[in-house]
Amino acid sequence: MTGSDFTPEPDPSADVFVDRSGAAEAVTLKPVVAVVGRPNVGKSALVNRFLGRREAVVQDLPGVTRDRVSYDATWGGREFVVVDTGGWISDAQGMAARIAEQAELAIDAADAVVFVVDATVGITDEDEAVVRVLRQSRKPVVLAANKVDDQRTEAEAASMWALGLGEPHPVSALHGRGSGDLLDAILAVLPEAPREAAAPAGGPRRVAIVGKPNVGKSSLLNKLTGQQRSVVDNVAGTTVDPVDELVELGGELYRFIDTAGLRRRVKEASGHEYYASLRTQGAVERAEVCVVVLDASEPISDQDLKILSMVEDAGKAMVIAYNKWDLTDDERRRYLAREIEQDIQAFRWAPSVNISALSGRNVDKLKKAVDAALEGWETRVTTGQLNAFLGRVAAAHPHPLRGGKQPRILFGTQAQNCPPTFVLFTSGVLDPQYVRFVERRLREEFGFVGTPVHVEVKARAKRGKKE
Repeated sequence: MTGSDFTPEPDPSADVFVDRSGAAEAVTLKPVVAVVGRPNVGKSALVNRFLGRREAVVQDLPGVTRDRVSYDATWGGREFVVVDTGGWISDAQGMAARIAEQAELAIDAADAVVFVVDATVGITDEDEAVVRVLRQSRKPVVLAANKVDDQRTEAEAASMWALGLGEPHPVSALHGRGSGDLLDAILAVLPEAPREAAAPAGGPRRVAIVGKPNVGKSSLLNKLTGQQRSVVDNVAGTTVDPVDELVELGGELYRFIDTAGLRRRVKEASGHEYYASLRTQGAVERAEVCVVVLDASEPISDQDLKILSMVEDAGKAMVIAYNKWDLTDDERRRYLAREIEQDIQAFRWAPSVNISALSGRNVDKLKKAVDAALEGWETRVTTGQLNAFLGRVAAAHPHPLRGGKQPRILFGTQAQNCPPTFVLFTSGVLDPQYVRFVERRLREEFGFVGTPVHVEVKARAKRGKKE
């Protein structure tokens, strides 16, 4: 891909992209288990026990989990997907109502349901309300009586027979007591036959949606999926766990990951906010391309620039989405153009698109930008092309003298792609500004749209000295 194929446009009113096609083939989908229950009964702790690692954010407060979040799990040689959900409240209002809606959607999408109750509290009105929803779903239900930490509380778990869902399985998510028997019961009700779905060869491309709190990341995921996949609220910090969703765009499947907003000082965050930030950073690490969402209606902040730098440092492909475009007027757009020229200049290699996640404006153009960034991220230059290019650059713009000597580029090679990384073997140490000059010329020559480019220098050791 050359620079003429795709040119990122710094003008915030322009939208220019290049398309990319991909074939589809059938892939196996694992059976899905939804973990539901009222708030603070230990659903996320139980999910972590199933996984054997601390994945879901857990805190001794109700309402920490808000979206439905999927994790891959294995037990007894069988693979399945566990979906953690927010607490279900029958007469919820506001955000709590949207959290309950996510739990109901998880039940509809699942092959089986684990209903978690607190054995130490007994049956509540909320538990009975959840039972009514589960019966209407006609899905297989495994009843987990949680917080049975010792032999004494097993009798309290037996009282859960009154719910009419069959045998209650006593378990301690905190200590692991009874978790193996509970997993065996889950596998017994899961379907053996795999389901089929269309997916790109090699698996769906992984796209993380990142940005500050309340810039519209969850709204963007909801618009892409065409459903309320993530809980959306005007309160900053609504998303806690990374939320994965398979999204079909133009006949291709992508795995989009909605993440918690990255705050100014992660170390100063407390409780679940701190762990949510760590999970967001982990989501960036496992993504191939990151869509960095900026609020176009507000000035570009230092935190926005830090997030852009974090994605670049992680070596991921990047697309910049200027969201809330419908809230900007002509004056704000003029200021934004100036901010982009001054502050985003270092990231001008990233394609940008002006969107409104709420109205759907230009959201369809994200696919072209994402595909272009992935193509640049995967670009590989042959050794012959690279050294011919380096020869032309050195002849036209030789390195300045250093101490009466002129370092020369002897040879170059592309060590890897994803992101493109080049190693230059030289006769001496190159000035950092000359290395940046070579990087700029590499972009001009070969494109590398939407991807960081790393250039490493290995200077030849002086004669008589060891490497």
